[in-house]
Amino acid sequence: MNKAATKSLPGSSSASQFRELAAWLAVLLTGATILLLTALHLLSPEFSPSWRVISEYAFGHYAWVLSLMFFCMGSSSWTLATAIWSEVHTRGGQVGLWLLLIAGLGGAMASFFDVTHEIGHAIAGFLGVIGFPIAALLLSVALGCNENWRAARSLLLRVANLSWISVALLVATLAIMTMQMSRLNGGHLPQHAPKALPPGVLALDGWADRLIVLCNCSWVLLAAWRAIQLHRKHSDAGSH
Repeated sequence: MNKAATKSLPGSSSASQFRELAAWLAVLLTGATILLLTALHLLSPEFSPSWRVISEYAFGHYAWVLSLMFFCMGSSSWTLATAIWSEVHTRGGQVGLWLLLIAGLGGAMASFFDVTHEIGHAIAGFLGVIGFPIAALLLSVALGCNENWRAARSLLLRVANLSWISVALLVATLAIMTMQMSRLNGGHLPQHAPKALPPGVLALDGWADRLIVLCNCSWVLLAAWRAIQLHRKHSDAGSH
């Protein structure tokens, strides 16, 4: 058995069970994130998902659902980091783990600092939106160096790349909509979000924002499920 494989074996039955529990919590919290986001679409249909970003649900009647969604999303990153910590053996992977924890902090901060708290929400958004794609890429590469994770490397990398691509799409669509709105308003932007967009304005930033959440959640689910499979495999091997 090589050194990497030896390190990936759990040190004890209780430690392995704890990491498996953390992986299951990551799955449950990620599932809750997706369900809560879906609920917001149903509870607040006045916010068009095509051009109103997720944070704007804080202006509606169900801001608490949004806060819970962000908290679940942030917590899923923390529990996943706990589940896979012993599987990462490279320096880049260690950086990825810390960035994953920082991204989780961004989600937790967003649950307390909604869009009405400009500075706090901006910091939370930066930590989560920028931190997670980098963490996912670094961890996908690092985990792929682990023999037990090699089969999952390709899929993890694809979803990690979709994560940062969705961020780029959000930036691009926001820039396009801003320029179009400015042109239609004589070089000025409206002080408040209109109830409806003027004809001819491209409205895709809301979908790009939601794509970020779905990509991030998908990566967490994939990594957590692989961790569960490995812990069960090690447990079965240890029982024989």
